[in-house]
Amino acid sequence: MGHHQGAPMPAGLRHVFRSRVHPARSVPCPNEHCHARAHQSCTVRVNGRVLKQPHASRITLWARTIACCPACQVEPGTPCHNNGRALADVHPRRIEEAKDTLV
Repeated sequence: MGHHQGAPMPAGLRHVFRSRVHPARSVPCPNEHCHARAHQSCTVRVNGRVLKQPHASRITLWARTIACCPACQVEPGTPCHNNGRALADVHPRRIEEAKDTLV
């Protein structure tokens, strides 16, 4: 008898099962010296050392991509803002909201 595989596991669930892996690895790293692809670890360009945690810019991109911001009420994909000015970073509450979506 042949072996049948079911449907591929969604990326969000895959990260839940890989509990030691930060969920921000689901997006590519935007750090100008890293550029790790989705599901790859961030590295230090000068020596190739693999980082245990993703770059802060990758965590920001991940949170902006998947979560609404409770602080400024923007939807996923929209940058956080402060009095109408777009922020380069995200509000800390948005990162917490992104983590909560995984549970």
